[in-house]
Parts: sequence; C-alpha cells; structure tokens
Amino acid sequence: MMLIAAVVMTMSGCGGKTQPVPFDNGDSTDMSALQDPTIYGVCGEGTAMNTLQIVMDLGDTIQLDITYARDNNQVFGGLQVGDRMAVVPNAEKTEALIVINQAALLGNWVMPNPLDGSDEVGFRIKEGGIVEGIEQSSLTYKTWRLVRGKLEIVAVREGAGDEEEIGLYDIVKVTPDSLIVKDSEDIYEYGRQQLKKPDSDIKLEEASEEDFKI
Repeated sequence: MMLIAAVVMTMSGCGGKTQPVPFDNGDSTDMSALQDPTIYGVCGEGTAMNTLQIVMDLGDTIQLDITYARDNNQVFGGLQVGDRMAVVPNAEKTEALIVINQAALLGNWVMPNPLDGSDEVGFRIKEGGIVEGIEQSSLTYKTWRLVRGKLEIVAVREGAGDEEEIGLYDIVKVTPDSLIVKDSEDIYEYGRQQLKKPDSDIKLEEASEEDFKI
C-alpha cells in the first residue's frame, strides 16, 4: 500500500498552473533536437501493415519499415491516418524502432486512490504539451512530451519552491482504455477515466398494447 501511494504521489498532481509546449516537429536545428533522433509528424494515407508514412510539419514525406517495431511490441496506440505520431528511427531513417501515436495518449488517466479507494486520481494529458492533475495536491504538473520514445513529465512538488522534477518513463502499453508506463523502479497502470453522465429529468412512459396498434 505504501508503495502504491508513492507511485501515485510521483505521477499525480493537482492540475494547477500549466505551461503549453508545442510538439517538436523534428525540423528544429537547436542542440536538443539534434540529440533526439525522434521524427514527429502525421500518419499519412500511404501507411500499411508494415509501412508507416509520416508527413512532417514542413511537408516532407518519408516511408519507414515498422516490422522491427511490431515484432518487438514497440508500436503504441495504433496507426490511424491523420493522427500525430512520434517515431524513433534507425540511423538511416529507413526503419522504425519505436512508434508512438501521440493522439492515443491524450485524455484522462486515473487509478483508484491507494489511501482509501474512494476516489480516482491521476492526470490529464492534453495537446500542446499541457498536463494537469486529477484529484491530487502533492504535485503541480507543468509539461509533457515524448523524448527518444519515452514519456517525459515535468512537475513541481508542493513545498519544494520552484524546483522542477523531471520524470522519464518507458511506455509499456497504450490502448483506448489503458496506459502503462514504467521507470527504473516501478510500473504505473492507469485506465481511461469514465466520465459520469448527468442524470436526466426526462421520464419515459412504459409501452402499452395501444402503442403497437395500427
């Protein structure tokens, strides 16, 4: 129980101040971009079972063989034309080693509160590098991004001033309903939050025999 609590405190925040950070389009020439080989772009119509077509932000289009990534379970979130992708290629940029559907990461990800199980806690991943906490007060999330096939989350812990904590997580699984990531010590399993529908005031009458007469 204490371990689970530590996991949630590490990955969850209060949803306070956030800072939008645009996705890296892979065309920047600064040093940080040069050190990260990841290709960023949109999944193109030429994508097939073992081939991924990426349309980059400046209009260039490339084809990557994704056989290696598929065989090693390194395709996360599926391939959907029009979705934004992050791909770690080989040195020749002919083959994909890791494929991540960024659109599949968006949304509310939660787990039961380990303290009493009464609430769901977690975080909300939004476009533009924005991340917010769900029912948490120990961390204030700042930004998220994908770096070399890993999920990076920056946060500030309560009582630590403005000192930022940078968490870097390997992605284990991404489906429509689950997100599993891990660091060097722990595995974090989240489910997509099911938002409650408001109760309707409209009451329907039960059907009678008269309703079926012509």
